[in-house]
Amino acid sequence: MAPRRGGRRGVMRGVAGVAALGAAGIGAAALLRMRDAAAYAAAAAEVREPPAGEAPLQALLRYATLAANSHNTQPWRFALAGDRIALRPDLDRRTPVVDPDDHHLHASLGCALENMLQAAGALGLHAEVEVSEQGTADLHLTAVPALPGPLFGAIPRRQSTRAEFDGSSLSAAELHSLAATGEGAGVAVLLVTEPARVATLLDLVVAGNAAQMRDAAFMAELLGWIRFSHAEATARRDGMFAGAAGNPALPQALGEFLFPQVFTLAGETDRHVRQIRSSAGLAVIVADRDAPAGWLRAGQVAQRFCLQATALGLRTAWLNQPVEVPGLREALAAWLGITPLRPDFLLRFGRGPALPFSLRRRVAAVSMQG
Repeated sequence: MAPRRGGRRGVMRGVAGVAALGAAGIGAAALLRMRDAAAYAAAAAEVREPPAGEAPLQALLRYATLAANSHNTQPWRFALAGDRIALRPDLDRRTPVVDPDDHHLHASLGCALENMLQAAGALGLHAEVEVSEQGTADLHLTAVPALPGPLFGAIPRRQSTRAEFDGSSLSAAELHSLAATGEGAGVAVLLVTEPARVATLLDLVVAGNAAQMRDAAFMAELLGWIRFSHAEATARRDGMFAGAAGNPALPQALGEFLFPQVFTLAGETDRHVRQIRSSAGLAVIVADRDAPAGWLRAGQVAQRFCLQATALGLRTAWLNQPVEVPGLREALAAWLGITPLRPDFLLRFGRGPALPFSLRRRVAAVSMQG
């Protein structure tokens, strides 16, 4: 019988071949992740940088889409008719568990409206606004000489930064400029910087977070808006990208599988404690009417607050658990002495790092003629 050729050498060549294939697979996956991350970064830059030849109206709507909004659902529609724009809610993007009365939805419209008003002058437009009792808005636009306002440049740089801040205090002038963002709007901006009062708000945040995390419906709704991978976030252009919160990007299916195991009550409690203690202070936004028109104005002021903070080189982040859980919302209102008014928003602010920006849907996807 002829001797078998190869023997041990053949086996070793086979092992080496399998290893090479494995290394190639790992390398290909790494290249794919790099490609997806680059595509995400390009999409984030695209929506924040004026493209060549962009028309003023197109730019106005693009800046509107950069506004803050709950879960990054982007629940707005812009109806264009001549020199008028109607700003309306997109009811298909409601979040009925966390926002059963559509408070955040109408407030998100207010955030978009504020961006439009801040951007209009820079684009050579003047906007007269009518706000309805239903919490919607109509803008009548006229041409004027272009004159950028002080907060215009902050629009593309504003972000909700879910990271620890550096713990430094703000000057009296900085605090005054933040508190003044509600003046003349029928909306109060209540700043809390004293350690004992911050500790009370921290307790309310922790209690609200626990209540929400123990609610299966809330957790399911939240998970539905999380985009774990660059590819999923870029394809959808909405929702909360894990990487924008400082977490590692994962394949979407893997992220959904791991979510219940890593998103734990103990971990989230610790994160909120560290983040709040690292902040310069907290802000509560309170409109003088607990109704859709008031919610929209609260959204305007919340956006203005965040833009002013950004212009000062500060970061902001939302801590809305105490205003989303009804019993805690009532307790917060009583503690603030504003009953029967509603605390609309709770934010923290301070100096901290920038994180990746979230994406927005294209203007064509949120606008229509008529």
